[in-house]
This record gives sequence, C-alpha cells and structure tokens, in this order.
Amino acid sequence: MTRFKAAALQMRSGTDPEKNAETLARLVREAAGHGATYIQTPEMTGAVQKNRKGLMAVLKPEADDIIVKTAAELAREHGIHLHIGSTAIAVDDGMIANRALLFGPQGDILARYDKIHMFDVDLDNGESWRESAVYRPGDKAVLARLPFAAIGLGICYDVRFPDLYNAYGLAGAEVLTAPAAFTKQTGLAHWHVLQRARAIENGAYMISAAQAGTHEDGRETFGHSMIVDPWGKIIAEAGDEGEAAIIAEIDTDAVTAARGKVPNLKNIRAFALEEARALTEV
Repeated sequence: MTRFKAAALQMRSGTDPEKNAETLARLVREAAGHGATYIQTPEMTGAVQKNRKGLMAVLKPEADDIIVKTAAELAREHGIHLHIGSTAIAVDDGMIANRALLFGPQGDILARYDKIHMFDVDLDNGESWRESAVYRPGDKAVLARLPFAAIGLGICYDVRFPDLYNAYGLAGAEVLTAPAAFTKQTGLAHWHVLQRARAIENGAYMISAAQAGTHEDGRETFGHSMIVDPWGKIIAEAGDEGEAAIIAEIDTDAVTAARGKVPNLKNIRAFALEEARALTEV
C-alpha cells in the first residue's frame, strides 16, 4: 500500500514564458504547502501561443528553457516530484516538441515524453487545428516507475486513444495522466467522459491538469482540471475559469481493489475481425 497527496495545477498560461514561470512557482508552492508530493501542471505550461512565429520567437532548447530551470529548482526546493504536463521545446529539425518532463526531488529529470498524437481536426463553427504543421510527434510511450506509483504519461489529445492507456494499464500503471489545453468546444462535449473512461478501463487513477479560460492569443480552454479514482469517481475538480491547485489523496490499494472487482486487463483475449457482407438478390 502507498498513499500520497497529488495535485493538479490549473493555469491560464499566456504568451510570455517568464510570467508563466512565476505563476508555476506560486501554484507549486501552494500545493506543496498543502502536502502534495506529486504535482502536475497543464499542457503548454510555458506558453499558450497559436501563432507559430510568435511561439518560435520565445522558444529555447531544453537546457536553456525557463520552465525547465524553474521546475528543477522547485522540485529540489520542496523535495517533490514535479510533472510539467508539457511545454514547447525547440528541437534541432526546426520543429517543436510538445514535451512532458518529470522532475525528481533532487531536481533531476526522471522522464521525458513527447506528445504522440497530433490534434489535426476541423470542428464546428470554423474552428480548425493542425498541430502536425508545428510540432514533431513523439513515438514512444513512457511509464515512470516512481517510489510511490507507476505513472503513464500522456498529453491532451492522447486521451482519445485508449490503446495508449491500455498499454500503460497492462504494464502496471497505477496513475494515468492527460494534462491538457482542451478546447472549450470539445471539452464541453467529451472531457469528463474521456477522463472517467480511461480510469475505468484500466482500474487506475487519472490525473489531468488543464488550462482554463480565455488566453492572450485568443483561444478558449475548457479547464476542469480533475483527479479521477480507479472506479471512475471524480474526487477533485477545478472550475472552468481561473487558476487552482486541486489536491486528492492517492491510495494504490484502490487500484488493486478496482482491478480485483473487474479484472478486464487480465481478461483480454486476442481476436480476429471478420467482415460480413449482406447478399443482395439480383
């Protein structure tokens, strides 16, 4: 049995990484002050900027990134595991990595995960996104085995791909993650369902910090950072606007209990897909 306090930080990141780093520090100190030892931030913690030229102008390689430096200092200062849900990192092919970074209590980077699934969509009312035009997709799922829990890393749109989270569940993940900058339109329709579904399917906690509100670049994000237990119950949730630090106790015995009641991960069977065609009379 392991118990620990986890926090999901809700932000409304702007276009200036330095200001966002200040917000990050303030919210981390708040959560750590309430006893959280694992703290997660949203997707695009460092900058929410839909203009590619504007984003490229403020980006740095990982070693020089202000969010990376600030996170390392905060993790070391508070002796916590700090999960930067993602931040934009300049990579050597002229593209950008949408990268999650997990820092240990010594300030060292324990895990990196680059978002695999690109948000290339055409929504109602003319809202359209093409992440693949700006970001280089990752090609590796990352399971971080920490002293208190095994954590599967995902980012935002990844949550719509249950095979990724199923792979983590089969590998023994007790906590799943999808820190996000979910659009308001898709969030209203799908956010709560997707978070609960990934938790239920895998008998695992789901922790997803989110961006919230209207940002400097004009986009609207859904908010509702949340922590879901392995039975699918929402045990902590923020609102749709403003900054917040939500905290919940994580008990890995609840994972064992959920998987014991409904052992679907053990009951998986291989199958073939057969296509049946209706015959029409001539």
